[in-house]
Amino acid sequence: MPEVSNRGKIMPASPIRKLVPLANKAKAKGVKVYHLNIGQPDLPTPPEALEAIRNIDRKILEYSPSEGLLSYRQKLVQYYAKFNIDVTADDIIITTGGSEAVTFTFLSCLDPGDEIIVPEPSYANYTAFAIVSGAIIKTVPSHIEDGFALPPIEKFEALITPRTKGIMICNPNNPTGYLYTREELNSIRDLVKKYDLFLFSDEVYREFCYTGAPYISAFHLEGIQDNVVLFDSVSKRYSECGTRTGMLVTKNATVKQNVMKFCQARLSPPLIGQIAGEASLNASDDYVLSCYNQYVERRKFLVDGLNRIAGVYCPIPMGAFYCVAKLPVDDADKFCAWMLDEFEFEGKTVFMAPMSGFYTTPGIGVNEVRIAYVLNKEDLGVALKVLQEGLKAYPGRVLE
Repeated sequence: MPEVSNRGKIMPASPIRKLVPLANKAKAKGVKVYHLNIGQPDLPTPPEALEAIRNIDRKILEYSPSEGLLSYRQKLVQYYAKFNIDVTADDIIITTGGSEAVTFTFLSCLDPGDEIIVPEPSYANYTAFAIVSGAIIKTVPSHIEDGFALPPIEKFEALITPRTKGIMICNPNNPTGYLYTREELNSIRDLVKKYDLFLFSDEVYREFCYTGAPYISAFHLEGIQDNVVLFDSVSKRYSECGTRTGMLVTKNATVKQNVMKFCQARLSPPLIGQIAGEASLNASDDYVLSCYNQYVERRKFLVDGLNRIAGVYCPIPMGAFYCVAKLPVDDADKFCAWMLDEFEFEGKTVFMAPMSGFYTTPGIGVNEVRIAYVLNKEDLGVALKVLQEGLKAYPGRVLE
């Protein structure tokens, strides 16, 4: 039998999807599974997007330009201007989901053996995308005890070597929901300037910031415009995960030239997704505010409920729609699998994402889970009750 690639062997499996077979098995037995494991919003897609798809007036579903439809990119310029992000249509490249934006950027900016520094826990696929490009992820751990605040910048600087090419952040953060402060972002900016690094900034969740303070983008940081590559997507803010439409934004002409080579090789980003995404920019302020308010209510309801369960601790997140909870269990991977495979309460169980897959450093986060508050409050209430009963019954419960 031919040998497969080492790249494929070391590619990490998704920590979110590896338990799917157990969830499917539970459903086949008639158990109701509450999905808190994945960032699939249950809120409706904007009606403008659905109408645009229903009323497509084309005789051919043709290739779009490799960089994306000009009309869409021009409307995105207006969208970003609402956040005081000053870009042009030529600074925007439409991609097949945010994942392709990150992958193409890494391939365009990093050579095999180059290093990027990432605060952990972090979105697991960053590591996968780095492996594709041959790059090495170096992590700086943050901790649940201080709400996953950015570690001291000195810890980032200690990791810098001649092979360091960039720093990767997600703001607001997936999986923690942490929202970086101006001071934290300025400290990253200073390091980027000092060592002339790239700043890769995933800003998919910018609509969901709960502090009341103005949103701070990497593009707002002074003096590093040519160092910044911003990643974005329609998946979360418009509940359009299935359209697979993302974008990268940068003023660095050389990066754009390199990225376009990969874009041309894959020919075209999704045409239907772009049609939906462009129409979504016409969504009413009421739509945007309604989504925001529902996440605010769910966040408070879920975090309050988690912290009332004996032995559970969950810091309140200030962005996105995730929280991380520390559970009184020996191993969150085992617990999450047990909940799906062996436990039910009144015909129900809960699917959560073990945090081990979001860390690179061994031994960190072994008793933590990520919970996505993408269900309505009634369902969240039932899920909290099921989790509470599961923790009581779990053989590996850690007693105080």
